[in-house]
Amino acid sequence: MARGERRRRAVPAEGVRTVERAARGGPGRRDGRGGGPRSTAGGVALAVVVLSLALGMSGRWVLAWHRARRAVTLHSAPPVLPADSSSPAVAPDLFWGTYRPHVYFGMKTRSPKPLLTGLMWAQQGTTQGTPKLRHTCEQGDGVGPYGWEFHDGLSFGRQHIQDGALKLTTEFVKRPGGQHGGDWSWRVTVEPQASGTSAIPLVSLFFYVVTDSNEVLIPEVGSKGQLKFISGHTSELGDFRFTLLPPTSPGDTAPKYGSYNVFWTSNPGLPLLTEMVKSRLNSWFQHRPPGASPERYLGLPGSLKWEDRGPSGQGQGQFLIQQVTLKVPFSIEFVFESGSAQAGGNQVLPRLAGSLLTHALESHAEAFRERFEKTFQLKEKGLSPGEQALGQAALSSLLGGIGYFYGQGLVLPDMGVEGSEQKVDPALFPPLPLFTAVPSRSFFPRGFLWDEGFHQLVVQRWDPSLTREALGHWLGLLNADGWIGREQILGDEARARVPPEFLVQRAVHANPPTLLLPVAHMLEVGDPDDLAFLRKAFPRLHAWFSWLHQSQAGPVPLSYRWRGRDPALPTLLNPKTLPSGLDDYPRASHPSVTERHLDLRCWVALGARVLTQLAEYLGEAEVAAELGSLAASLEAAESLDELHWAPELGVFADFGNHTKAVQLKPRPPQGLVRVVGRPQPRLQYVDALGYVSLFPLLLRLLDPNSSRLGPLLDILADSRHLWSPFGLRSLAASSSFYGQRNSEHDPPYWRGAVWLNVNYLALGALHHYGHLEGPHQARAAKLHSELRANVVGNVWRQYQATGFLWEQYSDRDGRGMGCRPFHGWTSLVLLAMAEDY
Repeated sequence: MARGERRRRAVPAEGVRTVERAARGGPGRRDGRGGGPRSTAGGVALAVVVLSLALGMSGRWVLAWHRARRAVTLHSAPPVLPADSSSPAVAPDLFWGTYRPHVYFGMKTRSPKPLLTGLMWAQQGTTQGTPKLRHTCEQGDGVGPYGWEFHDGLSFGRQHIQDGALKLTTEFVKRPGGQHGGDWSWRVTVEPQASGTSAIPLVSLFFYVVTDSNEVLIPEVGSKGQLKFISGHTSELGDFRFTLLPPTSPGDTAPKYGSYNVFWTSNPGLPLLTEMVKSRLNSWFQHRPPGASPERYLGLPGSLKWEDRGPSGQGQGQFLIQQVTLKVPFSIEFVFESGSAQAGGNQVLPRLAGSLLTHALESHAEAFRERFEKTFQLKEKGLSPGEQALGQAALSSLLGGIGYFYGQGLVLPDMGVEGSEQKVDPALFPPLPLFTAVPSRSFFPRGFLWDEGFHQLVVQRWDPSLTREALGHWLGLLNADGWIGREQILGDEARARVPPEFLVQRAVHANPPTLLLPVAHMLEVGDPDDLAFLRKAFPRLHAWFSWLHQSQAGPVPLSYRWRGRDPALPTLLNPKTLPSGLDDYPRASHPSVTERHLDLRCWVALGARVLTQLAEYLGEAEVAAELGSLAASLEAAESLDELHWAPELGVFADFGNHTKAVQLKPRPPQGLVRVVGRPQPRLQYVDALGYVSLFPLLLRLLDPNSSRLGPLLDILADSRHLWSPFGLRSLAASSSFYGQRNSEHDPPYWRGAVWLNVNYLALGALHHYGHLEGPHQARAAKLHSELRANVVGNVWRQYQATGFLWEQYSDRDGRGMGCRPFHGWTSLVLLAMAEDY
């Protein structure tokens, strides 16, 4: 960074020297005739010209440098959460958790340098090949269904994983105590998927512990090669001990014979753990239970001798893994005990294992069921036991997908000139933590800004304190301008799962401000803790909204335009608008600065309304007056009509340089290329009937007596357009873009499929207008009832059939599509079942 600064500073410095030379008459004229009045006047004129150029160069450089610095400078507003908010001293109940959503089962501390634990497993075969090692959740590894049956977001969870003929159940429970986050215990049970199965080969479980720097781990091994325990010490955890207990039969105390292998080495880097273990599973061992025939298995050949661990870099950390191999069915318990918890009372606490662990798990499960019904009242609303179980799994898998990340994002500054060819290198954002839910453990195991607002609508109904924690972390990512990156790729593990071209976040790109949805709910409920939080959060919320309002301003007053559309490449049917969250939803065929985006205007209107309410509550009169005026202008029917009502289409629409006469045609050897026919593009409303058309309805911006409400309900309810038996489709079946690929390698995404987040907004809007007096009240209420039945019914049927919640659903047959499991905003099905909007 320092070298780059010096290099850039050289430009204006040289410019100043040029001006100084010119002012002194320069190096002299070669013809020897300098010095008279004429040449003095010419020198002054030249000096003025050069000075102007130099100052222009210098001014542009200073502005560019200033923008680049601000892009990676943290906002000056007081933080919402204190710097030590994740520490065991401040939040001991949240210090340990299943904060590694990308692995099938693992726990870590909420720390920049965490202590991590995890589970791998493999079915040992009879062939010479390496068995399939399961560790990280992968889209195409054949594992599944899997997900949390119960998870309270805090201290307890039970997950089921199907892997071929195996069924794994992973459970954990935490026990508070001491000054370092307390104790916890795991139980992993492995059984045949179907009863009576006897041909399953040996199964190996791998329990591991990873440190990230100079923490101490001291293993002690037993006579059979098994670890008796692992002792350790860190500054955050104090003294602690891990114990892997002997395997037993499920639900029993009868011991089962296991074969043990162990491996201890330097931490190779978290993204490399799986490959390291795979590469070391290269030695054959004998599993010899008493009275049974021996069986071969592949095991780890390591030892616990210090000299066998290999070289260890300073601060590199340690990786210690214990392999246990035996016949199914069986259960194994893995126990973590904190030294301060054990020393906190007059008597030593009994180990949280065996019958004590069973009792703790059962009592937590019963408490979860009772709290769930009290919160969501699905049984009272008449939903079936299966649907109630779906609701519990939706909530639990969302909570079980919460992660804690720490690292530096890559940011490309906004250089102030859209489309500028000025080359700027991305810069590292300051290292920061993020506590957030994730859309998908297998495909998107990291934080996404517009997803998170929808996630927290569910989470806050269950535990408002978790939502405050998540929102506080997201607002901590604010840069000096008020920008938050739409995708947060923090830490080596997160970065390893993202293609390089998607690592960089651009500081001019926005995202829908959905974090204001849970903020609006906080204001509506009026919980004192929420309101105290909002008082602290207001300066950052205001800065974030102000950046959105100003940076995404459109070509005319009260219009807005998403920055960051793809360029009009010859391979793209319609350049995508990733910042909108709706990716390939059709916009103007030819991107230009003349565009006016309807959905963005509606998001800004919602933001102005919510922040006006918050400012009024906080007594911020000046801000409330300013935002209130903006909100009133944006919600005014005349302004919305003038900029976005398309009389020829009979709906609200985007506006831009557009033609419908575009299609992809094969053109060897390039493949599919875009062909533009007649009529040629012109400035007009964009004929792309779908989710965007509904945004004034979705965000409840229309008066119940609005003349535009009826036509939107007509389109919503018409099966030729948006209505399907499975929910509202994202793009009308009547659209020329419906179901169309965007390129040869880019299948349709928001071009017809049913998405739960927008259907939830639609349900909330219909419920809203169905309870307001007006000409469309009865119809809105009826459509709400029918749409809710369609959406909930289809998600439930697909869950029954596949065991997964899906990213999207087909509008043609209802089948789940996209990535799975998708326990992000698809978990909104729970709020739809509860009719909680």
